[in-house]
Amino acid sequence: MKPQLIIFGILIAGFVIFNLFFQLKDERSNTAVNIIYSSILFAYISFMAYSLIRKMKK
Repeated sequence: MKPQLIIFGILIAGFVIFNLFFQLKDERSNTAVNIIYSSILFAYISFMAYSLIRKMKK
């Protein structure tokens, strides 16, 4: 579970760094990138939850 949390921390840090320093000039494109990145984060959260539930069943 520890490598998954490290990857999740890196993804969160990347999201914060992008929003603070590397925002796109076009607001619509910036919003689209934020939505896609957030979707990836939520998908990874669901993957972590699924793998945790699988480990608990064993």
